[in-house]
Amino acid sequence: MFAFAHLSDIHLGQDRGDGGARARERAERVLAHLAGLPGELDAVVLTGDIADHGDEAEYALAAKLFADHGVLPLICPGNHDARGRYRAGLLGGDARDTSPVNQTHKLLGATFLMCDSSVPGEGHGYLDDATLSWLDQALAGAPRNSPAFVCFHHPPVPLHGQYVDPIRQFGEERLAQVVERHPHVAALLCGHSHTPAVTSFAGRPLIAAPGVVSTLRMPWEGEADGPLDYGLPPMLAFHVHDDEGRLTTHFRAVP
Repeated sequence: MFAFAHLSDIHLGQDRGDGGARARERAERVLAHLAGLPGELDAVVLTGDIADHGDEAEYALAAKLFADHGVLPLICPGNHDARGRYRAGLLGGDARDTSPVNQTHKLLGATFLMCDSSVPGEGHGYLDDATLSWLDQALAGAPRNSPAFVCFHHPPVPLHGQYVDPIRQFGEERLAQVVERHPHVAALLCGHSHTPAVTSFAGRPLIAAPGVVSTLRMPWEGEADGPLDYGLPPMLAFHVHDDEGRLTTHFRAVP
């Protein structure tokens, strides 16, 4: 059995009139919850929008919060992140390098492919040809007898949230062709939606983590105060891949 946490969209630096204190408090609340669990997780995944403005100070704060709580997530950028400053502040890389930030993590029991679906200066997502080629090769080199999880920020299908669907990941047919070549892909994991959602893509589960900083209201829930609800508690997902190859997801609110 392989069990891991999945969170997304902490948006450090988001100013709701409090200088970013609210976003920080919610991120710390979730990290403290993970750090305080009585049992062990095999990994923690954070699918993008770590910063709200892509500022150097926001990445310095993220690195500090991760270290302070002893939670070192596997990460990928979102549309609010800035590749160079993200790379320098969180990965110790070169801030001048603005190429896609793609990483492979081979853990005991699973492989995580953290893909960069961000498009600099844009809200929507797209996996460029270099990223898809990297992903195809990384999946080919991953162990076939353990699950591989393909992770990125933008969902590659509509999730029926009017606020996010227009800026989802496009060019998804190219991604589907890669996934279909690799039967050991257990699921695709994303964020961006600010709502927990489960659907399918290329015959595999596609699971969107809830947002930490806010929750998206669906069309039938009304938008009297705008599409985002800032009053609901932050949430995260726990995924369990069992010995029979079945993936189970549990969503939790963090009070």
